[in-house]
Amino acid sequence: EVQLVESGGGLVQAGGSLRLSCAASGFTFENYAVAWFRQAPGREREGVVCMGKTNGDAYYADSVKGRVTISSDGAKNTVYLQMKRLKPEDTAVYYCAINDWGCKPTPYDYSYWGQGTQVTVSS
Repeated sequence: EVQLVESGGGLVQAGGSLRLSCAASGFTFENYAVAWFRQAPGREREGVVCMGKTNGDAYYADSVKGRVTISSDGAKNTVYLQMKRLKPEDTAVYYCAINDWGCKPTPYDYSYWGQGTQVTVSS
């Protein structure tokens, strides 16, 4: 059974950092494109970053570029989202998702999702 479990969210002050984790079971990340999305209250789910399955290239949303880094640990079958210089507008539920055909911009292109982890940035 494919399962994604996010963790690492929490409350942080503006300017602070968090590292989110997405632990996988039932498959290995190397065979899939992995993306982080986020959804704030009243807003659509938006892409934060995607890491391609073939070359590992990462594609970042302009809103987070330079502040966010995606990485993976194959031994732990876990993908991380390191976030720094957080802003109140980063407040959202963060989700990881996968698909097996490559990075796509919309959430509808992803087959499996985790349950999400809440990130709240106070001003």
